[in-house]
Amino acid sequence: NLYSRRSSKLVSVLVSTFTAAFVHGWGDHFHFAMEYLPAFDARAVVYPTDEILRDYLAWRQADCHINNQYNTCFWSLILSGLSKQESQATLKGTLTEHKNELLHSRFGINYSDLPPIYRKGTSLFRQTRKVQVKQTEEGEPVMRERTVIEVSHDDIIKDEFWIKNPHIMHK
Repeated sequence: NLYSRRSSKLVSVLVSTFTAAFVHGWGDHFHFAMEYLPAFDARAVVYPTDEILRDYLAWRQADCHINNQYNTCFWSLILSGLSKQESQATLKGTLTEHKNELLHSRFGINYSDLPPIYRKGTSLFRQTRKVQVKQTEEGEPVMRERTVIEVSHDDIIKDEFWIKNPHIMHK
């Protein structure tokens, strides 16, 4: 019951911690200075049923796919020499299958082969695991159940994910 589950406090701490981690880790991933200070948005929403929450999460994952596929096409077109305007015009009104064909025929990219982090996004959830907390004097590991944050790039739209992780919806 972190911060008594007050949504405003949770959002405030989450977004500020994320921003600090983002700035702190910048140099580990990029070899140029950050030009502008980052700003992130966060919100906490309470959904009335598990089904509505699951629909929302499925929509977010589908949106991740749509945005990534568009951006993969857009930047591939840019890198091939098209202007931003030409790239936008090329993609205007295209459907998923058109973008897949464009990536494959012009750039040799099979969208399905891209890492799941880009196609599915990232889901974080709590998971109970046995972890080593110390060693005995004899060097034997002492294991205890602890709650850890699990990082997943799995498909959360299909039932398989929810069957494998019923604890997320407290079932």
